[in-house]
Amino acid sequence: MEWAMTELLRHPNKLRRVTEELDAIIGDQTSVEESHLPRLPYLEAVLKETFRIHPPAPLLFPHMSSETTIVAGYTIPKNSNIFFNVWAIQRDAEFWEDPLRFEPERFLKDTEKRNYTGNSFHFFPFGSGRRICVGIPLAEKIMMQILATLLHCFEWELPNGRKPDVKEKLQLVLSKAEPLVVVPVARLSNLMQYE
Repeated sequence: MEWAMTELLRHPNKLRRVTEELDAIIGDQTSVEESHLPRLPYLEAVLKETFRIHPPAPLLFPHMSSETTIVAGYTIPKNSNIFFNVWAIQRDAEFWEDPLRFEPERFLKDTEKRNYTGNSFHFFPFGSGRRICVGIPLAEKIMMQILATLLHCFEWELPNGRKPDVKEKLQLVLSKAEPLVVVPVARLSNLMQYE
């Protein structure tokens, strides 16, 4: 959530496009509901692009080889711990045009190859195969619902006109080195929405 807000605040034109989509689908008289989510393709693209650039677990969780095998000319001994650097893979210029640029539109073009199912080996922020994260559908809906609500109800400003930074801190998960601090400003005309 924090990374998505950071990227949107760094790219006001992308933020404007999300709020225009929210206004067109939801309007300013109703709250964001789960039934709205499938009709918000740009917001979904923003989340996917956020997960591409800032994957939650950059090295995923380790896998262990059950037998000695050779992969791409490398011998992997039995019981080796194997880490997948999804952070590097999802920023690889061989697979992504201008990989460091926040460009949600890339997920609008080829939606079948760019989903969370782990079938695309250049976009798998939640893993792949039998050990893919089982919480993806729940997390995706919750993230979209919360982000849609925050962006629909408020305009967001940075204190003192600062720009958000994208310095990362790697622990078990990828977090911001400096937390995002923003100020909400009501944007809906119906003040009953805020009660």
